Amino acid sequence: MKIAIIGAGNMGGAMARGLAKGTLIATSDIYVANPSTPKLEALKSEFPEINTTTDNRSAAAAADLIILAVKPWKVEHVIEELKPHLDYTRQAVASMIGGLGMAQLVEWLSKEEQRRPTAYIIIPNTAIATMSSMTFIASSHATTEQERELVDIFGELGRAMLIEESAMPAATSLASCGIAYALRYIRAAMEGGVELGIRADDAKSIVMQTLRGAVDVLAASNAHPEAEIDRVTTPGGLTIKGLNAMEAAGFTHSVIEGLRASTKR
Repeated sequence: MKIAIIGAGNMGGAMARGLAKGTLIATSDIYVANPSTPKLEALKSEFPEINTTTDNRSAAAAADLIILAVKPWKVEHVIEELKPHLDYTRQAVASMIGGLGMAQLVEWLSKEEQRRPTAYIIIPNTAIATMSSMTFIASSHATTEQERELVDIFGELGRAMLIEESAMPAATSLASCGIAYALRYIRAAMEGGVELGIRADDAKSIVMQTLRGAVDVLAASNAHPEAEIDRVTTPGGLTIKGLNAMEAAGFTHSVIEGLRASTKR
């Protein structure tokens, strides 16, 4: 498969880097288009075999899958630019644009003389650049084989999950917005560590490794988080006192309210 990414901003650039580090797509089969050159030059310096261009149509012409990673207010213009040159008998189009629904995407892409396009919504998070993303995929007019191929490609870059479009806002809050929430926890724990007398860099390393450990424990046991919490809380111990203090300050409520807020459209 040849993949074109239209837009080399934070998410488009992250996706290009992740794909280039993977093994399922040859780096020479990745095409990235962007209106300005500095971001393209940065990609090219890291991955010399990536194809870069300032011409969206040139990038799309070579691709089997065209991924739109532009600003929301630019997407309709970009589609209108590309649409006359797209062949839906061999090309599919995906959107990484938050808030753009499948119905609108397909409507903008549709051409009277051709069948309805195979389209996807693909929502990764920025960890795709380090092959650690949680990526969600919704499809329209795609075969089971096509869906499986995309899940395999993006599964190599972390984990990929095929979901219904209706679940995309909640999934985005948990994973795409959620990576920022996890980072905010790390920052808060670092600040607490500094107050307790630990150097900031050391506190960051400690918290990062602790979170890795928590994830590994859950992955290995497949248990409910509360079951693992019970393993480290002893009657009258320090851990339960800390947990109760966090809950009294609204920890769980704050997390749920944050997810609710970022799911609203």
